[in-house]
Amino acid sequence: MSEEGRQMTATNPHEDSTAGTSRVLPTRPGPRPRTTPRAPHIQQDQNAPTDMQAMLAQRVFALPELEERPGTVAHPAERAIWLRDQIPAAPGDVFLGKREIGHCHPWDGSLHIVLDPGLAEAAVTAGWAEVHPVALAGLAARNRVMLYGPRNEAEVDIIFSLIAAAVRRAAGHQAQQAARP
Repeated sequence: MSEEGRQMTATNPHEDSTAGTSRVLPTRPGPRPRTTPRAPHIQQDQNAPTDMQAMLAQRVFALPELEERPGTVAHPAERAIWLRDQIPAAPGDVFLGKREIGHCHPWDGSLHIVLDPGLAEAAVTAGWAEVHPVALAGLAARNRVMLYGPRNEAEVDIIFSLIAAAVRRAAGHQAQQAARP
């Protein structure tokens, strides 16, 4: 298990991408959204408002290790989160395909991503994520998750911190924090 995964405890601390310090991953308020039980894996309610999707995308694609490219594993309208070619990739299970760390779904604001296994488990436990149906079927690792779309600015911060952790893991180092607008 990676260092980030070893840092997990019952209270789900994770690396805070804004300060580089440990903090608690809070429980997502309310019930989990309804989702489809198989591919295409779609969040059916509690969808992210377009302004929250835009706020999250602005922060994510400002990370210097990343660039936006077309997705490789699903729908062409998805906004794929790619590790730049000049950034050395970490070994192991860090990508959905090629150098794609994850992708955003413009129709509901959710995204699929590969997280550290311990962080994926913590995000699922805290209500921010669910394991992808392909992984539930045993066809992929259980760290392939859907992060639910953020409903407000506080949720944008949490989802961004999970994405930033995936970027650090894929790049094998700590990603630089993009300045908030």
